Amino acid sequence: MNYPEDLRALAKRVIWFEEPEEALKYTRRFLTYLMTYGTPEDVKLAERYYAASDFEATLDEPAPGIFDIGSWREWNARYQRVPVPPLPKRVLPGETPDEVPETLFVPRRT
Repeated sequence: MNYPEDLRALAKRVIWFEEPEEALKYTRRFLTYLMTYGTPEDVKLAERYYAASDFEATLDEPAPGIFDIGSWREWNARYQRVPVPPLPKRVLPGETPDEVPETLFVPRRT
């Protein structure tokens, strides 16, 4: 797909570890990274290409393991999702959501 140059440049900044075309293929994943790592200017640019409903859909089903608690709270408040739901957790095979720590810095059981 042909993406506008400014959107490709944004994807390269936000998902620096892969090619922009690959990053932009998966809208919710791209927007999850943008909503976590993007600057206000990055968001303003993305809003030219994505509707508010795209950002809300990202909050409904974010790519797992990307949002930090601050970004999660900020974006949920922006869309009047109060109280803010719990931060989504990445659940590994053999775990239940209740077993996953609230922070990345708590070691998992072995």
